[in-house]
Amino acid sequence: MLERFLKQSEFSSLEDFQKNFGITIPENFNFAYDVVDVWAEEQPERPAVLWTNNEGEKHLYTFADIKRESDRTAAFLMQLGIRRGDAVLMMLKRRIDFWFTIIALHKIGAVAIPATHLLTEKDLIYRCNSAKVKIIVAASEPVILKHVEGCLSQSPSVEHIIATGTYHEGIWKSMEEGRRNAPAFTRPKEANTNSDISLLYFTSGSSGNPKMVAHNFLYPLGHIVTAKYWQNLHEGSLHLTVADTGWGKAVWGKLYGQWIVGATVFVYDHEKFNPVEILKAMAENRVTSFCAPPTIYRFLIREDLSKFDLSALEYCTTAGEPLNPSVFDTWKEHTGLSIHEGFGQTETTLTIATFPWMDSKPGSIGVPNPAYDMDLLTADGRSAEDGESGEIVLHTDRRRPAGLFEEYYHNPELTKTVHYDGMYHTGDVAWRDSDGYFWFVGRTDDVIKSSGYRIGPFEVESALMTHPAVVECAVTGVPDPIRGQVVKATIVLDRKHASIEDKTALIKEIQDHVKKVSAPYKYPRVIEFVEELPKTISGKIRRVEIRHNDACKAQH
Repeated sequence: MLERFLKQSEFSSLEDFQKNFGITIPENFNFAYDVVDVWAEEQPERPAVLWTNNEGEKHLYTFADIKRESDRTAAFLMQLGIRRGDAVLMMLKRRIDFWFTIIALHKIGAVAIPATHLLTEKDLIYRCNSAKVKIIVAASEPVILKHVEGCLSQSPSVEHIIATGTYHEGIWKSMEEGRRNAPAFTRPKEANTNSDISLLYFTSGSSGNPKMVAHNFLYPLGHIVTAKYWQNLHEGSLHLTVADTGWGKAVWGKLYGQWIVGATVFVYDHEKFNPVEILKAMAENRVTSFCAPPTIYRFLIREDLSKFDLSALEYCTTAGEPLNPSVFDTWKEHTGLSIHEGFGQTETTLTIATFPWMDSKPGSIGVPNPAYDMDLLTADGRSAEDGESGEIVLHTDRRRPAGLFEEYYHNPELTKTVHYDGMYHTGDVAWRDSDGYFWFVGRTDDVIKSSGYRIGPFEVESALMTHPAVVECAVTGVPDPIRGQVVKATIVLDRKHASIEDKTALIKEIQDHVKKVSAPYKYPRVIEFVEELPKTISGKIRRVEIRHNDACKAQH
């Protein structure tokens, strides 16, 4: 399969990879026909998804199964009026219907909008009206169904609502019955173009309303690097990425690149994250490749890993937020495996990563993906020198890479704020060491300027996370009349230390710890203990909310 899309698929070194990697762009590429259906024709019994849940159910779906059910789903959706360019919103959690439905939408040439089940009626109204959603497909759970029904009176574009299984009370249509009774699927005569929108993500909204990130039909090809050269997958791999299907991370690790490579996607469908149950599922099903955000690894290493047979595990990766070196070290000590970091955005595929030919440097996000023409740009517009911080930018004037978003949907003015002068400006700051490794600093508005120093939140958070009392933390800057800003740490403590009434000594202990582990000027002069950190629906820490709350307190 890879030979269809790559000029060269195997590389002997990082230098060989960086110099010779290139994607062959087909005309009118469609992942559903050109990957899924090709596997179904050539190797119909090849396993595509091993689906399990926390109730002991298990089902193996082959590519023949995926083709058959996606054809039926496509026929049903077309029967309801869905055509090329129409928007369909999916709230499907980790149900197998997600895979059937998104492939069906690709076959039609429609726009798939994955969404988390945590959305409220207000969230749904905003999304339906912004994207002109015609159909909502939802997991048949009471809370989800209630929120979908509640949004309809203010979502005039929605024509039908479909629930998984046989649920069809009131205005709901049953996905199972619809698939079963649909006519035979016929491929639409009008082919999609490579620049047509196939996938729309509403960003997590760390500030203001979520942006609509629109990807075209070439986006899946950008994830060849994600799966083959970062997750190090092959045709015998069984890969688990921990992510809800409403998050962009799901198509990074549960669909596109994995199936192009020919790996099997492992799905553990559960309601509430439980580190013991995740480890059991990995051990019992002999998962070979694992990817999760650093937060998940932090929970896993708190368990007794010796109780679980992880001997089948070959490779581990992480993305979503920077990895604390202490987590890297503990995981490697117990499993013998390094965690290979990756970095990217909803607007991109994997842009920076630690690739198989490299030694991991704990805390470094790696080196640029050769599919992108990348640079670090200083505030005065120069290419940053080694050791100098700069914004990560992607040049598009020479070539537009497969995987970079097409636009902020129907919002050219917003698109121009990040895509100008022949570059996409990521808004993320990093620095590069003398070996070419990149080190994440933070968002441009997260960097703290204190007494002439520029301090990235992550470097302080990494130091804090090595203290045994700290479970989670977020570092922000607070105004200071002398220093401009000082470092503030908002910390979630473990149970033992949270129960201490007078925490004066603990504050001093944590501050001294950071001074020893990191540079003394980076220590948090202000520390606040909280029960939980504010987060987006995708689990990212909302530092903007912490800053806003601090500003409100200062005014009063």
